[in-house]
Amino acid sequence: MSTEIEERLAHLERLAEELNEIVSAQANEIDRLTGRVQMLMQREASREAQGGGGIVLGDEAPPHY
Repeated sequence: MSTEIEERLAHLERLAEELNEIVSAQANEIDRLTGRVQMLMQREASREAQGGGGIVLGDEAPPHY
């Protein structure tokens, strides 16, 4: 192999390793965020089941008016 090809191969191998690390970190972050979303969905479902904790949107008057 010529030196130029060896240099290109080394660069591509390094690039592949870096991309693998990035993808792995993103997968971990997605898993963490998915867990948080599930927890928040369960918490909101629990609030709705208890009949409280509504959120006032926009110009809506709160229920006590």
